[in-house]
Amino acid sequence: MENATTRKGKLTVVRDAIAAERRELADLFDTLSDEQWNEQSLCGGWRVRDVVAHMSTGFRHSLPATLGELVKARGNLHRMTDRVARRDAAAHSTSALAAFLRDNAHHPWTPPVGGPAAALGHDVVHGLDITVALGLDRRVPEDRLRILLDQIRPSGLRFFGVDLDGLRLRAEDLDWSYGSGSPVSGTAQDLLSLAYGRKLPAGRLRGEPSVRFTRRADGA
Repeated sequence: MENATTRKGKLTVVRDAIAAERRELADLFDTLSDEQWNEQSLCGGWRVRDVVAHMSTGFRHSLPATLGELVKARGNLHRMTDRVARRDAAAHSTSALAAFLRDNAHHPWTPPVGGPAAALGHDVVHGLDITVALGLDRRVPEDRLRILLDQIRPSGLRFFGVDLDGLRLRAEDLDWSYGSGSPVSGTAQDLLSLAYGRKLPAGRLRGEPSVRFTRRADGA
């Protein structure tokens, strides 16, 4: 059983990983062209600028304000996050959107479920939504990937609508796998995106079942 010192140490590692990820992504976002900011991401109908706006929503809006937006959306969380992301993306410059991440590198925000590891997943996977869609060769550091890969659970897969029954995810660049059955292989970060409900561009995954997790030519 872990003692308090061990738990505190692990929490510090995750918090440091979150801060580093936010700073690195902010620096990358500052290099994007206007055209890239308006490209579609891997995240359901959002442009790059919409995703970046969404990534800092928890830093910029108080809990009462967020609850008010949820009421406006009649309790539909998806509708609320979509509306707020699009509104904020239109209201702020791209440099401001990147700065929100950098300036809040150590902000303690976490999603409603999952704690700090879920906050790291939020940053990493949304970053991949952007870099993969734009064809940028950014590699998420291994230590951050391992934190998140070790957190994959059936409950999380269900939350993101991912069915891995009869499948085994197998990383090609790390000693990591999950599940059992027919193999689906790829880089660890692509498999992480898969586990978070993303469909990936053609050619990034291998194995016969991988077609289920591959985007069609029309982006669906």
